[in-house]
Amino acid sequence: MFVKSDELTLHVDLQGSNDAPVLVLLHSLGTNLHLWDPIVSSLARNYRILRLDMRGHGLSEVGKASFLIEDLAKDVLSITDYFGIDVFSVAGVSIGGLIAQHLADSIPERLVSMVLIDTYLAPTTQSIWSTVADDIRNHGLSHRIQEIFSRWVTPEFRDTPPAIGMKQMLHRTSAEGYAGCAEALSQIKPARPKNKKVPVLVLVGENDIVATPAAAKEMAIARSGKLVVLRNAAHIPILEKSGEILEEMMQFLAENRNKTIREETGV
Repeated sequence: MFVKSDELTLHVDLQGSNDAPVLVLLHSLGTNLHLWDPIVSSLARNYRILRLDMRGHGLSEVGKASFLIEDLAKDVLSITDYFGIDVFSVAGVSIGGLIAQHLADSIPERLVSMVLIDTYLAPTTQSIWSTVADDIRNHGLSHRIQEIFSRWVTPEFRDTPPAIGMKQMLHRTSAEGYAGCAEALSQIKPARPKNKKVPVLVLVGENDIVATPAAAKEMAIARSGKLVVLRNAAHIPILEKSGEILEEMMQFLAENRNKTIREETGV
């Protein structure tokens, strides 16, 4: 479906029981909401799943103005408000994890828990992201696709149908959508978490050279979260390690869902 968020129309998918707790899934730079396809049906058995394509990704508009991580977080809140969702858990991959962290720092009272996958507290290469944004605006995205994709999955996985499908998501991402997000990444300033009340699970591929295991460990410590390293996985492991990720997420989400219920009922 399509939902208006301020001046933009965003592509949204909502599935699961209306009575179930809500889980918002945020995809990575250069992909779209279908990144979560391998595990979304399993998650939807226990949760109401809300997915959306980021600006300029999938079927969502990109808009005319530049934007920041704060604006991408506002898009998420606009969609949750549209559906009358007051509290929710959130899981984000790469830039999706940065959006999730902004939500945790700005509206912790609305988050039940947070899963951060192959992301970091802030990019350590802001100047590089600015260069990437300029290059893509001037020359398009196609000449960078192989370089980008090579960091997403392990060499053993690259020629499989799921990996090729993920690569097609990148091909179909608008140049301005990718460049706009790259520019947003270049504007993020390193800062310590403002709030540690939201329970956090951190997952990271052991071979991730973008958001490294060391960066994941730093983030887990800063946010008082649990760290799990995924063996033989790279930067975007959702398809390659879907079974392990689903297991870790289901256990973590259930634990914190039960904790919330106990706190609310006193039982």
